[in-house]
Amino acid sequence: MSDLVVIVYPTEARAEEMRQKVISLQKDYLIEISDAAIAVMHEGGKIKLNQLLNTTAMGAASGGFWGLLIGAIFLMPVFGAAIGAASGALGGALTDYGVNDGFMKELSASLQPGNAALFVLINKMTGDKVLEAIKGTGGVVLKTSLDHTREQALRDALAATTTSPAATPAAPAAEGTGAPAPIG
Repeated sequence: MSDLVVIVYPTEARAEEMRQKVISLQKDYLIEISDAAIAVMHEGGKIKLNQLLNTTAMGAASGGFWGLLIGAIFLMPVFGAAIGAASGALGGALTDYGVNDGFMKELSASLQPGNAALFVLINKMTGDKVLEAIKGTGGVVLKTSLDHTREQALRDALAATTTSPAATPAAPAAEGTGAPAPIG
């Protein structure tokens, strides 16, 4: 069973950065996702969906290929490719893969203009390693299908502050330690 996680970010660029981070975690086999889409609230209340997969383009490409192949059999390859691409694009546009588009638009209606929501549909994940990788990245959890314990761990990881070693002042060295002073 898949888990849904929706996190709101202040900008579309920040949401896209986090989507790329999740995709890189998938390449490291720490998480397996079915979908990762971004919904952005624009001025005037218009919601734009930025899908991971463009089903219309995929349908047009595969339809064009099959149309060309069938058209070549009947000595009309250009006509076959055009009909195949058009029907494939229509089929792809009507196909909804991953998170339901209507659900994303409905949930995103509560966003402030300029904000973006990252929708991630997770099949499997190594929880502790993924939480460590996204620690301190910010964002506000809007909705999840996780249990209360895992949801709270996600909220804590996003809100955690990370300190870099350079930002932490080093303790002063005790007298008489370290390299001897140069003579001379």
